[in-house]
Formats: sequence, C-alpha cells, structure tokens
Amino acid sequence: MDFPRWMQRAIQARLDEVSSRIEQDPEMSRVRKETDEAFEVLFAGKDVEQTPEYIEWENRYIVSRGIENERLYMQGLRDGIQLTVSLLGQSMPEETDTEAPQPSNGNP
Repeated sequence: MDFPRWMQRAIQARLDEVSSRIEQDPEMSRVRKETDEAFEVLFAGKDVEQTPEYIEWENRYIVSRGIENERLYMQGLRDGIQLTVSLLGQSMPEETDTEAPQPSNGNP
C-alpha cells in the first residue's frame, strides 16, 4: 500500500523534526562527546582493533546508536498512535451519521 505524496512528505518532515530534536538533546550530546573522545584515543594505538580503547569506543558507539534508534522508534510509535486516533476520530462521526435513526416511542 502506497501512502499519498502529502502523507509521505508529512511523515518525512516529522522524522526530520524528531531527528533534529534528538541531535540537539543534551544527553545525546554528552554520549556523542564521550564517543568522540574514545574514538580519538583509539587512533593513538597501533593495532587498533586489539586495544582496550577500540573496545571502549565500539561499546560507546553501539550504546549511542541504540539510544538514538530507541528514541526514533518510540517517537514513531507515539506519532503512529496519534495519527491512528486522529484518523479514527475523523471517521467516527461519519459512521454515526449513517446509522439508522432510533424510534422515539419512549422505549430504549
């Protein structure tokens, strides 16, 4: 199922906005800084992949990417739920308008 172009653009704009917010997040800045520092130490060694510095950098990199991906996923989940509720909310009045009128004879 292909989404209409307007919806694809709206989803991309939301993804860009959330990515930008995550990029500017203070906690993520701290994690990225630690990752960058570990990366700089990494190249001070000769056999890079065998050094504890490489292992430290790799661990920090994996953690930072994991945090970013988790935040993107959770925001996408929230946005998807909000979109679903909005779309269902818009379709509900239409469905109630098409229901047959109830007789008003005083009996429920």
